[in-house]
Amino acid sequence: MNAFSTTVKFFQDCGLFIYPSLLIMALGVSIAIERFIFLNRARADNRKTWDRVKPMLEGGKFKEVYSYTAKSDAAISKILVNGLMRLKSARRREDIDAAMEEGMMEIVPRLEKRTHYIATFANVITLVGLLGTIIGLIKGFTAVAQVNPAEKAEMLSASISIAMNNTAFALMVAIPFLLIHSFLQSKTSEIVDGLEAAKISFLNLVQRIKAEQGAK
Repeated sequence: MNAFSTTVKFFQDCGLFIYPSLLIMALGVSIAIERFIFLNRARADNRKTWDRVKPMLEGGKFKEVYSYTAKSDAAISKILVNGLMRLKSARRREDIDAAMEEGMMEIVPRLEKRTHYIATFANVITLVGLLGTIIGLIKGFTAVAQVNPAEKAEMLSASISIAMNNTAFALMVAIPFLLIHSFLQSKTSEIVDGLEAAKISFLNLVQRIKAEQGAK
């Protein structure tokens, strides 16, 4: 029996509970792919934007930075725009920091969006697999009670083997889902840390430039 035939037989033996498990797996994989692409793009856009505006910030060209970031869709642009807008009316570092923190509060939920579903799906598919196993065992024991005693051991063994397929499949999906969830969370944390570092760099640059202008 080749690998394809073995796989087909495995799914056939799982019974009806394999269908909700497959649906959960498909949803989880779709979300994982979408989040991976989104986070990679967000990190690349943030890095590109910061590399572009940092020399302008160091030169005190705040208007040019505002014009560039106002047109950008990068997450870091929202933070910089908030900071530059507050800079027009406030001079204290704490006020500018608070404005940029408001931008962070908008951005972080977008970065974390839907990622938590993957961990939820890992738990749900495990429970669905266990439910399928229990239902399979109930059917198996019910069927064994009505057969010849000589056939009971063989039939019971086959029923248990089939029922356990649901749990086996559920665990084969749940374990990677938990690892993927952890991986995506680490990528999100990395992006957030980068935004925090950029915010502090911006505040330090603004403070230094203001101090230099005041000394003249």
